[in-house]
Amino acid sequence: MSGSIKHWIGSGSPWVWLTAGAVSLSLVMVFGLLILIAANGLAHFWPSRVALMELTRPDAPAERVLGAIVDRETVAASRVRDAGGTVPEGMTVVDRVLVQVGNRDIGGADFRWIDAPRIARTDYPADVVVIERTEWGNLYGYVKEIREGGQPVAGADWQRELTSRMARRHALHDGIRHLQTDEIGAVNYDLEELRLRERLLHESPAADAELAAIAARRAALEAEYTKLTTQLGERIAEIERDSLLFVTATGEERVVPLSKVVRVFQPNAMPLTAKVAHYCAKLWEFVADEPREANTEGGVFPAIFGTVLMVIIMSIFVTPFGVVAAVYLREYAKPGPVTSAIRIAVNNLAGVPSVVYGVFGFGFFVYFVGGSIDQAFFSHKLPTPTFGTPGLLWSSLTLALLTVPVVIVATEEGLTRIPRAIREGSLALGATKAETLWRTVLPMATPAMMTGLILAVARAAGEVAPLMMVGVVKLAPALPLDGNFPYLHLDRKFMHLGFHIYDVGFQSPNVEAARPLVYSTALLLVIIIMSLNLAAIRIRNRLREKYNAAET
Repeated sequence: MSGSIKHWIGSGSPWVWLTAGAVSLSLVMVFGLLILIAANGLAHFWPSRVALMELTRPDAPAERVLGAIVDRETVAASRVRDAGGTVPEGMTVVDRVLVQVGNRDIGGADFRWIDAPRIARTDYPADVVVIERTEWGNLYGYVKEIREGGQPVAGADWQRELTSRMARRHALHDGIRHLQTDEIGAVNYDLEELRLRERLLHESPAADAELAAIAARRAALEAEYTKLTTQLGERIAEIERDSLLFVTATGEERVVPLSKVVRVFQPNAMPLTAKVAHYCAKLWEFVADEPREANTEGGVFPAIFGTVLMVIIMSIFVTPFGVVAAVYLREYAKPGPVTSAIRIAVNNLAGVPSVVYGVFGFGFFVYFVGGSIDQAFFSHKLPTPTFGTPGLLWSSLTLALLTVPVVIVATEEGLTRIPRAIREGSLALGATKAETLWRTVLPMATPAMMTGLILAVARAAGEVAPLMMVGVVKLAPALPLDGNFPYLHLDRKFMHLGFHIYDVGFQSPNVEAARPLVYSTALLLVIIIMSLNLAAIRIRNRLREKYNAAET
């Protein structure tokens, strides 16, 4: 028996099973984490039922609270008593619920913990209305009437009237946004360029004709600006024409302008199809819209755009530098202490904390390189910096510097695996070393290059610490890509999903509202990283199949 066990151990089977078990456990943990993130994040967009609760207390009159129950917990009764709550005698633990009561501009808080013993009755009225606003969070209550110019136009049958007026509101909102960001923004951009050009020409005494042309162009732009601002004022007056008369659970009336309303719905009366449509609309808003309410409402599209664009620019920088360094170390550098020291340095760079790269990028790229560029090419804009301030370009270069050791090591390993006979065959046919490298060796090493790029993208997309110093900001709704020359503005600051998670999770003034968005944004970041990696893996596999077929 002992001999068979020794034979089984000696065959290596236990280590195979141990390795398989470790891999399986890792996969279970990874998929379990993803399921946890998805469950907590995606459930946030489902329209929850709104409860009307009657609360009682021996030393206070009855109270009515309207809101969505978002969480439940059990706490010690002593904790409730210490907080000033009333607990029946003999109870050692108390159940309580977290209710999103909304109406922050009325009650001062979005969420409220309510002890279960105080709840005398809970109903779910079908006529309860939830109003999502552009600011101050949700409103929970009842719609009494719709007003136009302060006069009521619909009472009890307000739903049909509201549908048409909300469609009008969204169309006006899109038009106002187009005027502000595109047309007026383009005019302001041209006026600023004229101002800087005029400032530069004042230093030349022979520029009178050009200055006159600039003055004429400025007059035309100012007339266009006046026309556009007049149109903007008219559309703002139109969008502010309609309003809702809203009644809270306590009977307090409020007038809510439709210009501040995103959507109105009745969750307790919605059929399943309407809830699914609402859920899809909220998901699309999260992916395609801009953030609002200190990043706790709205979408994360600027952060998605900034993350993907930064990774693409970083890849453009890191790939050639990493490949050239690997080719030099493997194909041209002679073995010796200098080459060994370079390899040791490259391997050590991979273990340097990312925040150190951020400090280096801020000091070298932003202050030294960016400041020098401003002095040489943008002196007419000083003291306002152009490239001498954190931005998209310096963030991409910093992360390229952070990930270049990964590309170097992966590419060098790929070059090492190419048989020496292929090189010798090419040289024997009369090709030079450079031609052999360019036409034979490098194409066969492209799968290894793609592997290095995949690892670089996976690391760079999730980095946050260095970006906080070299370009990322809390809110930058203006994208680095627009219709103004040079179209791609590498000097602008940008938003990033990783920093967005940090900001929403740890810097938000409304912790309970921010919590589900942390899960949603984390899931979105994982999906984006996986998508970028899968695209690179697909390209790598095609290249590998191509050159494997060529070898055979």
